[in-house]
Amino acid sequence: MAFGARGIQVRRRLLHRAAAAGASLAGQTALVTGASGGIGGAVAAELARRGARVVLSGRSRGKLEALRAALARGSGSDDHAVAECDVRDAAAVRALAAAAAAHGGGALDIVVNAAGIVRDGLLLQAKEADTADSVQTNLLGTMAVCKAVAPFMVRQRAGAIVNVASVIGLHGNAGQTVYAATKAGVVGFTKALARELGPRGVRANAVAPGFIDTELTRGILAQPATKALVDAIPLQRARCW
Repeated sequence: MAFGARGIQVRRRLLHRAAAAGASLAGQTALVTGASGGIGGAVAAELARRGARVVLSGRSRGKLEALRAALARGSGSDDHAVAECDVRDAAAVRALAAAAAAHGGGALDIVVNAAGIVRDGLLLQAKEADTADSVQTNLLGTMAVCKAVAPFMVRQRAGAIVNVASVIGLHGNAGQTVYAATKAGVVGFTKALARELGPRGVRANAVAPGFIDTELTRGILAQPATKALVDAIPLQRARCW
């Protein structure tokens, strides 16, 4: 089969992605916030499967310890750590970044910001405390972690940051105005961060998952407005982790 110049470029990208899908992360240190949740836990498990030493962070020590034990069994390595942290606390986040780097012998290669909360409801009925918690956790917490880990990555001129946003931040959803605003903020922040850190060898990207069947979302998947969005998915299902 003959390929034009454009076809060759596309093929190379596809082959590169296929190779990267199974790339080894042996020797690399990864920090995952929100690791006690569904998406964060699944990400941590995949990083460990590929050989990374993973620092698990979240607010539920019991869940984090259980996950660490599961990772040790699955990966055959006990070189994973638990670091309980509330990302709303800037001082605690700075300590978390330092502890994660120390666990990697001074290097911090991968950071995944999956910490987040959902406080759904119509804007007219939103409680100020819930709004503040959402903004401080989903947006400001993500920013705080990035700010804390960036110096380690800039110093080594390498690193990858992945911020978990949401499809709701791109398209909106009735009853999720505050959540949508925080996740849209994560997308804009990450775009700007990539421009700041890119010249220093550090990558920053955001991913915007659709409706994932996790403990965090189970309460909203049955809501009429949410069901309409899920029904619009060609495969007619939400992804289950």
